[in-house]
Amino acid sequence: MSAYKIYVGGTFAETANTLDVINPYSGKLVATTFLAGADELEIAIQKAQSVKEELKNLPSYKRYAILMEITNEIKKNREHLAKVLCDESAKPMRYALGEIDRAAQTFLVAAEECKRLPKEYISLDWTAPGENKEGLVKYFPIGLVAGIAPFNFPMNLAVHKLAPAIAAGCPIILKPASSTPLSTLELAKIIDKTELPKGAVSILPMNRKAGNQLVTDERFKLLSFTGSPVVGWEMKKNAGKKKVILELGGNAAVIITPGTDLEKALPKAIVAGFSYSGQICIHAQRFFVHENVFEKFTAAFIEATKKLKQGDPEDTATDISAMIDEENAIRVETWINEAKSQGAKILFGGKRTGTYVEPTIITNTTNEMNVCNKEIFGPVVTIEKYSTFKQAVEMLNDSDFGLQAGVFTNDLTEVDYAFNNIETGGVIINDVPTFRVDHMPYGGVKDSGLGREGVKYAIMDMMEARILVK
Repeated sequence: MSAYKIYVGGTFAETANTLDVINPYSGKLVATTFLAGADELEIAIQKAQSVKEELKNLPSYKRYAILMEITNEIKKNREHLAKVLCDESAKPMRYALGEIDRAAQTFLVAAEECKRLPKEYISLDWTAPGENKEGLVKYFPIGLVAGIAPFNFPMNLAVHKLAPAIAAGCPIILKPASSTPLSTLELAKIIDKTELPKGAVSILPMNRKAGNQLVTDERFKLLSFTGSPVVGWEMKKNAGKKKVILELGGNAAVIITPGTDLEKALPKAIVAGFSYSGQICIHAQRFFVHENVFEKFTAAFIEATKKLKQGDPEDTATDISAMIDEENAIRVETWINEAKSQGAKILFGGKRTGTYVEPTIITNTTNEMNVCNKEIFGPVVTIEKYSTFKQAVEMLNDSDFGLQAGVFTNDLTEVDYAFNNIETGGVIINDVPTFRVDHMPYGGVKDSGLGREGVKYAIMDMMEARILVK
């Protein structure tokens, strides 16, 4: 066990308020760190403001070198970083290693994108007043960024705020989730060794009062939040004039058509339904299966689920382990039992022991049930049948959320219909909604959020256009 100092304006520091990080699987203390308060946040803000011009004028080759150094150090420390992530979150090691790999890739993409920050020439003589004039549009860093990251991808979702900010030339203060701050504090050690100006990045686990200041303080020019819809939309109401980017939740759906190659689709569906105990924003929560293949798919899905290995997340063979805490495990269990009392049928699982919830498969559900209409954020899927593709799309769209959707089909007409009619930020063909690569635009509609992440798209949000007319 060790004590992690927090990263305040380029300096590692302790405070009077300690924060214990507990392993959700074992219940044991992983490490102790510290909570920043108003004083530490003020130091971080002032330090960030003091290096704002230096960051703005940092040439691309230096930004590139810094980002590449971070990438290479993450790769060099891959196993250690994955172990820290696994311990603080109970994420199975196979997925923890994958997350560290993605974090390195995200910094790599940011390194490449910082060499391509946009500029454009505009011809202005489309009308008579523009004769003999021309325009040059250049994009400038927006200023101080507030980033708030969730527990479920404590490294890579934080990196999706940090890497674009460095590439864009914006100082950033990041608040990691209080349950999983260690991954980003390990990252702070890597960032600190680079030539990035001190104060460009601060990583501060915070108390509630200081965390709220990230939302309300007008010195922040952009708030980038990833987390629950209830919290995110409330933040937007209180954010004042700053730009707000929200990456929120979902109850993502999968359509299985009659022509689906079930042998190829099934392993993807199992991972999408149960990896990291369903604690993924694009977790495949709802499956809509054509009536002609419903029985076959459901039976195969149940058999594959039975083979998932439950246990210690540090065991590389473990498929499913503890949820982040018992409070959320109890919530998931309650929703399962509510659905059962309302007429749903539990095909497999449904029980809870401490922080562990069995992978659970439910059918005969209605859209009034919490397991359907809310984001369950647990290892639970529902499976229902449909008759026509149009009906399946209508069932999928009957949701307050719209993050991503998966459609298994070999019919180009269905592909076109899905893309033009499914109300989500992404439509994934012949794969699950859990698919994401880190340079694609990622985000949702309806209650699933506002704006897009993906390195290039996050960089654009962190910059503002200015035109020179001459």
